[in-house]
Amino acid sequence: MRAGQTAREQPGRPALIQAMIDAFRTPDLRSRILFVLAMLVLFRLLAHVPVPGVERSALGNLFQSNPLVPLFDLFSGGGLRNMSIAALGVFPYITSS
Repeated sequence: MRAGQTAREQPGRPALIQAMIDAFRTPDLRSRILFVLAMLVLFRLLAHVPVPGVERSALGNLFQSNPLVPLFDLFSGGGLRNMSIAALGVFPYITSS
């Protein structure tokens, strides 16, 4: 065993990979990591669901006429181009409560 190497580490395995394996062995960390990954997948799926009642042609004209709007779309992960549910963020929840 090398200096600084624990008994769980496999020889030749990078420390980052070993840290990820150790994180998945801990039940609390595993559930938190899986929850975050599930939320990221859900957000990416919702980024493709358009908001009803938005005219696509008017939205396309807005993107072509204003050079700042594509920058906002870049920050929203592409959700603004579709005017998706994910682009709304938490504002509908805050407004309704």
